[in-house]
Amino acid sequence: MAFEGLNQKLSEIFKKITSRGKLTEADVKAAMREVRLALLEADVNFAVVKEFIANLTERCVGSQVMESLTPGQQVIKIVNEELTALMGGARAKLDYAPNPPTVIMLCGLQGAGKTTMAAKLAKLMRERDSKRPMLAALDIYRPAAIKQLQVVGGQVGVPVFEMGTQDPVKTAKQALNEARRDGRDVLILDTAGRLHIDEELMDELKKLKRELKPDHILFVVDAMTGQDAVNAAKSFDEALDISGVILTKLDGDARGGAALSVRRITGKPIVYAGVGEKLDDIEPFHPDRMASRILGMGDVLTLIEKAQSSFDEKKAIELERKMKSASFTLGDFLDQFAQMEKMGGVSAMLSMLPGAGKINPDDVDEKQMSRMRAIIESMTQYERTRPEVLNASRKRRIAAGSGTQVQDVNRLLKQFEMSKKMMKQFSGKARRGMPFKLPF
Repeated sequence: MAFEGLNQKLSEIFKKITSRGKLTEADVKAAMREVRLALLEADVNFAVVKEFIANLTERCVGSQVMESLTPGQQVIKIVNEELTALMGGARAKLDYAPNPPTVIMLCGLQGAGKTTMAAKLAKLMRERDSKRPMLAALDIYRPAAIKQLQVVGGQVGVPVFEMGTQDPVKTAKQALNEARRDGRDVLILDTAGRLHIDEELMDELKKLKRELKPDHILFVVDAMTGQDAVNAAKSFDEALDISGVILTKLDGDARGGAALSVRRITGKPIVYAGVGEKLDDIEPFHPDRMASRILGMGDVLTLIEKAQSSFDEKKAIELERKMKSASFTLGDFLDQFAQMEKMGGVSAMLSMLPGAGKINPDDVDEKQMSRMRAIIESMTQYERTRPEVLNASRKRRIAAGSGTQVQDVNRLLKQFEMSKKMMKQFSGKARRGMPFKLPF
């Protein structure tokens, strides 16, 4: 996950200062030097780091910290506030045009994930805001770009307008007319990218902007490209006056510098973040929540929102009934694995919990959930309902069918029995969605 390295380094720095009863100015400045180094190693822009550390130091050597009974906690509070401000303060929302369709133009370099992000954005707007989006394929240069947009558009149930390799501006105009005729609320333009910024690319984008007058121009950038992402964002902003930024691949092994730099360098907000490969792995970007994640304080609000959007209300009610009547089966257990996977799996959920930075990623075995699912799927319906009938020969058959060992089958059954006992404590509606102990 992005920021993992930065999170660990900052946690070590703050552990030192919170262990002291009082802090001197020298202690604060020494800590700020370490924070500065950690940010530079995370590929945050040098000028941004310099300004950030200057602001931090000025606030942290003030009487509010020095005279506090908990100076270390005050420093962390200030760092949290400054990180939030650095990434934009409040969440930036995209307004819809009073006269539909709202035209959103996606731009960026090749490989940033524009095409997939176009589908993710369309899916999010359709499901969250009840909009009727349309996608327009304007990348006539990259092989199979149009086909890719058609595939992902089909997967999210959104129509794709394309006219082959004709002039992209002409196609965009026709797409806008079609969107109006069809009563579409949103038109998302998937434009062409290049391996590098060139005059031809910018001229085409400027022409699209001039002719289509999009309501929003969003720069899509790969978070893993670090400083290059910030430099590219600056160039696109100077040429097009972008509305905002979408960070992709924020779930990857990124140092995170782009997220901490791009807002200050361009003055434009980060509006969305891609957090996985699936087409529903997109989140509105909340600077305060991201700051909390960076500092290891978790992001419980996003976790709750994911749970609310992922869990089936009818299934939750049925599960509560089964919990109360003690009729919870291995089949129900399997359903809960599927629900957790919708939320991104155990690692994604842990990244949003306070103190998650203290958990060694190696201790979280995502494959264990897949093994447990394979074991249950290798059982008959009768065995899932009546696990007490699982004798030695049945266990051997299930282990062979799931590619596991008998010990794994026994471990699953033990976990299931523990979970059933735990179920009795979770019968209220407020605790739906996390009905069993996490399997790690």
